Amino acid sequence: MDLLPGRRRGRGIRQIGEGLGTLDREVFEAVAESPSPLLDAVMPPLTKAADHSKLWFAIAAGLAALGSSSAKRGATRGVVSLALTSLLTNQVAKRVWKRERPSRLLVPLARQTRRHPTSNSLPSGHSASGAAFAVGVGLENPPLGLGLALLAGLVGMSRVATGAHYPGDVLAGFGIGAGIAVLGARVVPPIAEARMPGAEPLRVDTPARPDGEGVTLVINPASGSGTGARVLDEVREALPRAEIVELGENDDVVEVLRSAAQRAEVLGVGGGDGTVATAAAVAVDAGVPLAVFPAGTFNHFAKDIGCDTATKTVAAIKQGTVSCVDMVCLNEKQMVVNTASIGAYPMFVQTREKLEHRIGKPLAGIYAMFHTLRRDEPVRIAYDNKTLQTSLFFLGNSAYLPSGFAPSRRTRMDDGLLDVRILETGRRMSRLRILTAVTLGRLERSPLYHELRVPEFAFRSVDGPTVLALDGEVGTEVEEASFSARYRALPVFRPAR
Repeated sequence: MDLLPGRRRGRGIRQIGEGLGTLDREVFEAVAESPSPLLDAVMPPLTKAADHSKLWFAIAAGLAALGSSSAKRGATRGVVSLALTSLLTNQVAKRVWKRERPSRLLVPLARQTRRHPTSNSLPSGHSASGAAFAVGVGLENPPLGLGLALLAGLVGMSRVATGAHYPGDVLAGFGIGAGIAVLGARVVPPIAEARMPGAEPLRVDTPARPDGEGVTLVINPASGSGTGARVLDEVREALPRAEIVELGENDDVVEVLRSAAQRAEVLGVGGGDGTVATAAAVAVDAGVPLAVFPAGTFNHFAKDIGCDTATKTVAAIKQGTVSCVDMVCLNEKQMVVNTASIGAYPMFVQTREKLEHRIGKPLAGIYAMFHTLRRDEPVRIAYDNKTLQTSLFFLGNSAYLPSGFAPSRRTRMDDGLLDVRILETGRRMSRLRILTAVTLGRLERSPLYHELRVPEFAFRSVDGPTVLALDGEVGTEVEEASFSARYRALPVFRPAR
């Protein structure tokens, strides 16, 4: 007697499944048999455009080339989501759920495509890829995501109209693609550009310099694997009256910058973030504005002030657009323009620099990452009446986005705050707990993750001196470090906003 309710439930579930299958086929037949010149003209080209995700890759390329920063991030997220979805759909889902394709006999010849797929019908790979891309883009840029979601819906409709799938296959594909994109957002949260109230940018009245008169540019032509030489040629052509000082291998960068600042009305610098930080300190001491030309490897500071190309810096100089940004002062003597860190990152940089001249920076970086993860030695620090062990200490100049594990960019650089993030690894099973929190997108809520926004911060290395990395380069060993935000201390040429 106890088995009867279970059998009835099983029979009921089977009946529901059979009913949904019948409804699925009836809807397909209704769409297939409906005469419509519009469907005949639009659906085959649309479904063909989405073959092998060509449509979505083309849109991603357009967004990457012409879109805003959120559109570019969305394109990257969308492509990654699409790739994972395609792999899961074609290699797993279609092999688990075996369903034959619908009969094309009911579909008008004008609406049929030349190639009819032979794989299992459930789920629709086109629909899954479209949903993954649209949702991925929408997580970074909701208006774009809405438009792409409508387009993905039309692609799904085209799969039914051309006889490739049942409507249920399309809905299943939509669910898989959207689910993977949302799960990806839990692992790598999208950047939320919060509109926090703040003061207007501080502009500095500076004369326009259409030919570069008064500008002294200090640059290493060999920096950035040849980028410095290209920047040098562009500046010579665009700013013919600018003075250019080329750095040699044996030159003292600080002394060259100080000498240039003494005779310059504008101090220009071309190099990586470490060189830019040195030039920024010299410019502040000399009381002259700084012009930054991106000639390094990553150029984080130049990108965040809007000067990601030499052309934009040249335009700012010609127009005379200057505004003030924050700097960070370390131990009252050294300036930082981007970040400071201890723990895993300095070890990574040290290992990479030992090998990059022999095997190249890409391979050296890959090896350094594995080496760091295997041999990372945590550091114990004391701050604010706390003592903890950390494998990652990050301090940024102004607030970084997104919140959590992977700070990547700043929307403004004059908020007067330090962005401090600490990952605590000294507790029981801390690494497993951190990995689980990151996977579930819950790191911000973990008691092992500490995030602060403060104007000043200081720590002490409990077990003796530790290596401190500044602006992406390994600095010196410190036992005590104090950081303070220098509010709007650096006038810098940048595009008007």
